[in-house]
Amino acid sequence: MFRPVHTQSPVAVVTGASSGIGAATARKLASSGYHVVAAARRTARVEALAAEIGGTAVTLDVTDQASVDALAAAVPACRVLVNNAGAALGLEPVAESDPADWQRMYDVNVIGVQRVTRALLPALTASGAGHVVIVSSIAARLVYEGGAGYTGVKHAVAALRETLRLELLGQPVRVSEVAPGMVRTEEFSLVRFGGDAERAAAVYEGVAEPLTAEDVADCIDWVLSRPPHVNVDLIEVKPLAQAAPHRVHRT
Repeated sequence: MFRPVHTQSPVAVVTGASSGIGAATARKLASSGYHVVAAARRTARVEALAAEIGGTAVTLDVTDQASVDALAAAVPACRVLVNNAGAALGLEPVAESDPADWQRMYDVNVIGVQRVTRALLPALTASGAGHVVIVSSIAARLVYEGGAGYTGVKHAVAALRETLRLELLGQPVRVSEVAPGMVRTEEFSLVRFGGDAERAAAVYEGVAEPLTAEDVADCIDWVLSRPPHVNVDLIEVKPLAQAAPHRVHRT
């Protein structure tokens, strides 16, 4: 069990904060004045990050209800929740795909968002100016061959966000979605291809400037910085070299 976070600064919880977009977002929000609760499965990584930014580390598995409950107990006051934890697994066509990969992606990307949001909504509402940000993907609205499992779960995440926005109408909680296209991080494609470094590197081959984790973190910070009466429902952001998941300019 973690000790409750007590701070005079507004608290922002970032899930999936051990690397990539999550870690970049934690750093960005800390620089914007938030006390950041960096939450992820890899304890050593979030502890190092929290020490770096003056935040709090919480070990979190979004697929484990007891773990989510422990996070909520550690954050009695919360202004911002960034639902960033997620994963893409495989790129096989439907006829060859592994149902276990689809199940895992749904558990992390969809039910994980539901679990954490549900657990922290009382604190977000009590803050009087709460904000839920969901990091999705352009795959939430576009499809491509081999991507049915991932695009399916991201479409579900988009539906979750749109529904939550309706359900919280009249409550002091904003709901936003940031949907990135091609982002080059150290782990996303490596995880997708089961550790195959050569296949992961080929995703970005010939693309001069894919998005960085910091680009996405900037978008999240901007969404949060709007006046309380302004709800940015959706930001879709891609590198200039990408027009769609399957349309990428390579040199």
